[in-house]
Amino acid sequence: MAMPVAHTRKHGNPNWGRPMPPAPALPTEFELRARHLQLTSEMYASSVELRIWCEQNRNRIYIPEWLLKEWGITVDLGFNDAA
Repeated sequence: MAMPVAHTRKHGNPNWGRPMPPAPALPTEFELRARHLQLTSEMYASSVELRIWCEQNRNRIYIPEWLLKEWGITVDLGFNDAA
């Protein structure tokens, strides 16, 4: 008569001690808006709609510094949404 084979269960996390995989890079709000307007990076500076959106959101959302300089938009570093 054959003896039953004991199956050993593995306990614990098999990934213990391994580094976490990097998180996927998500687009910024600026990139989403530019994509919504169907703009390429070469078209950013000439877009009136994007400039208006950037002026309205300059203190809340990341906008590339080179574009802020080109348009002469200043960011209020002491801006606080709670006030």
